[in-house]
Amino acid sequence: MESESPPHFKLILGSSSTARRSILTDMGYQFTLMSADIDEKSIRKEKPEELVLALAEAKAEAIMQRIPEDVEDKPTLLVTCDQVVVYEDAVREKPSSVEEAREYIRGYSKGHTATVSSVVVTNLKTGFKKGGVDRVEIYFNEISEEIIEKLIEEGMVLKVAGALLIEHPLILPCVKEVVGTTDSVMGLPKELTEKLLKEVLATT
Repeated sequence: MESESPPHFKLILGSSSTARRSILTDMGYQFTLMSADIDEKSIRKEKPEELVLALAEAKAEAIMQRIPEDVEDKPTLLVTCDQVVVYEDAVREKPSSVEEAREYIRGYSKGHTATVSSVVVTNLKTGFKKGGVDRVEIYFNEISEEIIEKLIEEGMVLKVAGALLIEHPLILPCVKEVVGTTDSVMGLPKELTEKLLKEVLATT
């Protein structure tokens, strides 16, 4: 594989997201999984970029407290992430109800929204960390009521920020234009993740 995980570091993905797991696997890395159990609603910031970074950092802190001191020589890097959807300047997290999910998706029809994703990479041996944010603009054609109801019935949209799943087979034909990358919309911007991993490794 092109970017096989080098043997001189271990990697932990601090997320329970199957999409992020799939993207990191596609990037050629081998990693273990951990998830942070934090109260996301207790962390509030005015700007979406600040919010997603603060949440990714809080997840890193929570996971670090559960990891025993690494006795091995090689460093362990922890990747934590967060994402919100921004619609007409309002930050959208996971919908709190079926009705809210329905309202969110209706709003995207013939409209546009954006995803703001953060990645924080922490070197668990040194405590050094770096974070960054990636934003993607998404424009939609019409999304019919039939499609909305099918999405709600299936239930996946209830588990993601802004009830937004542009890679879903039902939504994909309704997407007019994506200014940015699909991997970023799915929650793990590859280019940013690669850059942060290299920068944090360079400090070991």
